[in-house]
Amino acid sequence: MSEGRDATRAPVSEMSSEPGGAEPEEAAAAEREVSPKPGGAGTDGAAPGAEGAAGEGPIVVSPSVYRRLMSGVPGFIMAMLSCMVVVGFVLLVTPRRNPNAIPQVDYHSDLNGLVATAPFTVQAPQGLGPKWYPTSTRLTGRANGPIGWHLGYYTPDKQYAALEESNERPDGGDGFVARMTSQGRPDGSLQVAGVTWDRTFRKDKDQRSLVRRLPGVTLVVTGTASYEELAVLAGSLTPQPKSSPGKTEIPQ
Repeated sequence: MSEGRDATRAPVSEMSSEPGGAEPEEAAAAEREVSPKPGGAGTDGAAPGAEGAAGEGPIVVSPSVYRRLMSGVPGFIMAMLSCMVVVGFVLLVTPRRNPNAIPQVDYHSDLNGLVATAPFTVQAPQGLGPKWYPTSTRLTGRANGPIGWHLGYYTPDKQYAALEESNERPDGGDGFVARMTSQGRPDGSLQVAGVTWDRTFRKDKDQRSLVRRLPGVTLVVTGTASYEELAVLAGSLTPQPKSSPGKTEIPQ
């Protein structure tokens, strides 16, 4: 009996251990069917990111992350409102630039230098209204040569007018008058406070000029302002006396 039982079991043992047998193949197939695929819904311990990437199964998050996700829109609105409040406060306390403010210059230093060094009697504006804004001043030349002074204004009619004054040679193609008037063409004359001024006009630059030649000095009042406003500036020119030692004359 013992030998019979051993003989009966022997074939079974040989069949199960034989390479390529039917039972190992069936067992392997069954194991493949039972084993879950990577990233599948039934995989235990699989990373949440893998499930999310495959688009299968829920993603497990912590309660704090869940609350932030569910309150995203209200939180975003509150953040935007807070930013708007901060920006509004900054705009409220930031100084604003006045677009109507006209930069003005103090020309008295250049005027005093011209009076002290010029070999001629200097002419300077006096008595102009408060809407005449001096915007530029420039003193050029030297004591032993030609000297000149430029004084620019922003006029009440929002135009430009300037006084150009020098003892340079007035006439000629490169003379003082031609340069200051931009080669303006003669345009008649104008009486200003009983004094005759020659008019010139440069159409393409909309530049009008009044010219007066005095002994040793030439005056040109020029700009985009009308002849009427140029006449106001020309009429305000007043001779400036030489300063006494230790005393400075400043026109009002």
